[in-house]
Amino acid sequence: MIVHPIDYRYGTEEMKRIWSEESRIKRMIWVEMALLRALARKGYVDEERVKEAQKRALEITPERVKEIEEEIRHDIMALVRAISEVVDEDVARWVHFGATSNDITDTAVATQIRDSLKILELKIRELIRLLCEKAREYRDVICLGRTHGQPALPVTYGFRFAVWASEMARHLIRLREIKERVLVGKMSGAVGTQAGFGEEGIEIEKCVMDLLGLKPAIISTQIIPRDVYCEYIEFLSNLATTLEKIATNFRILQRGEIGELMEEFGKKQVGSSTMPHKRNPIDCENICGISRVIRGFVEPMHQSSILWEERDLTNSSAERIILVEATVLVDHALSRMIRVVKRLRLNTERIRKNLEDLRGLNLSEAVMLELTRRGMSRQEAHEVIREISMRAYSRGTGLLDELLRDERVMRFLKREELKELLKPENYLGTAGERIDSVLKWIESVTSDIVK
Repeated sequence: MIVHPIDYRYGTEEMKRIWSEESRIKRMIWVEMALLRALARKGYVDEERVKEAQKRALEITPERVKEIEEEIRHDIMALVRAISEVVDEDVARWVHFGATSNDITDTAVATQIRDSLKILELKIRELIRLLCEKAREYRDVICLGRTHGQPALPVTYGFRFAVWASEMARHLIRLREIKERVLVGKMSGAVGTQAGFGEEGIEIEKCVMDLLGLKPAIISTQIIPRDVYCEYIEFLSNLATTLEKIATNFRILQRGEIGELMEEFGKKQVGSSTMPHKRNPIDCENICGISRVIRGFVEPMHQSSILWEERDLTNSSAERIILVEATVLVDHALSRMIRVVKRLRLNTERIRKNLEDLRGLNLSEAVMLELTRRGMSRQEAHEVIREISMRAYSRGTGLLDELLRDERVMRFLKREELKELLKPENYLGTAGERIDSVLKWIESVTSDIVK
């Protein structure tokens, strides 16, 4: 019986394969086989027989492991017995030699995280490429900036996309940085001392990790210290937060009273079961909801890092949920965002209308600062323009109309000068240059993805 939405609604097949039960068991077999190969190199067991054993072991089914586990109630020992059943007796005696359960599970998880990060990195790079493409395309599309949800200075859509692209580029940098600390395994025994391997412990552990494409943990107890997993989950949470931030802004800008952009809406797509006219931003809403779940895993992951002495088992059940769900859901949200940005549509007419509907009020700063340049104190200029702006709001007039009526302003500025000051295109500062510099920086840190 399928009960979890990840099984039938959320997540991509490529990511779910990595975290499936079948994959988990196969990866633990890889670790056990890597240990046998390392032991063979040390002369414990014949290397050719280990190669044959590996072929047989990889045919073990999750069902067989579960069958044994139901009897003995220990998942790793069930795996060990399942392997021992299918390999030669002289190989079977060395299966799991010197190892403890978390040598196998933690190292297998490291391979899952490694392969997951490969997928996430490709998708982050693709999203950055798309955001940069939009930043370049909309570089000079002037729109109404908003702070506190209220009209602010003019900005450009290219500027907005450049901000989001820079944030995603930093996540790419973080992903590369955490690999050094997160992609680690262990083969150090029950309390971390490698007592079962004697003086050869460090060499055996390094050999196992080399075979698996991992680094050995610097030091571990029975488990890899969980700050490693905390950093991984924090990375996923931070990434999800940026995705939700972008999705939230898309949702706001799609609101009927703003209407500046729109998620693509299919020809046969239905927005509501009762309101046929609806075009809801369902992809962005989905991203927002999923991201909140992902961030919810940060605290239980931190709690799972606080363990007794060399370890207890309170982390195990939580991690089985946290690592799988957080990874699969981030991949899901990232895939959705790529689809949204790829198909996003801007309504340039509505963008211009929303800007012009303010009738210059959002350019009050430009007038205030010019008055200061002409000789009025900045504080006096602020109060004068504030009073004039409030009058324009209450009377429903434009800022220019009210400025022309005020002698305090007209002593310093002429009508034509005021008209120039109230043109949005004249008050963009270094917006274009900053977009260009962001695109150049992103190109430097992502090399080939920005063309």
